[in-house]
Amino acid sequence: MELNQITTVAFTLFAVIDMLGSVPVIISLKKKIPDIHASKVTIAAGILMISFLYAGEFLLNFLGVDKASFAVAGSIVMFILGLEMVLGIDIFKTDPEIPSGSVIPIAFPLVAGTGTLTTILSLKAIYNETTILMGILPNLLFIFIVVKATGWIESKIGQSGLLAMRKSFGVVLLAIAVKIFKSNL
Repeated sequence: MELNQITTVAFTLFAVIDMLGSVPVIISLKKKIPDIHASKVTIAAGILMISFLYAGEFLLNFLGVDKASFAVAGSIVMFILGLEMVLGIDIFKTDPEIPSGSVIPIAFPLVAGTGTLTTILSLKAIYNETTILMGILPNLLFIFIVVKATGWIESKIGQSGLLAMRKSFGVVLLAIAVKIFKSNL
């Protein structure tokens, strides 16, 4: 387990989760659903990600899918997510009208949705579980901070700053998706 590998995993998940890009969605949801709590979002997202890290492979074996095939499929999903971020289009839809709170729709599917869970399993084709877990942990801290400070972030960065960050992370995500695709093809 090397620091540069943990950093790569953490940054990959950071780009996929795209918490800063989700700030506008969270802000609009907080106006409709006032009982969104940063700690509940973080705990629910962490349980989903860590459970999928350890049980996702079992699920794949049960379905008869090998890790390399899943990694290629996951890299395609990551590539599409990167395109969404760069081009400003929505291919994967979430339903913000669901009258719920912290767990649905924030923790799932906004934070720990299909892109995040697919990425975690795709990363297992390259990195060990401990490295991935160490990459998940700083993301959970960041999730908590962002959800807690959405109003402050919006006032400091502004809509154009959030858009610029989302597009930058989209390009990085596209490059990472290509790397995972090439290494598992």
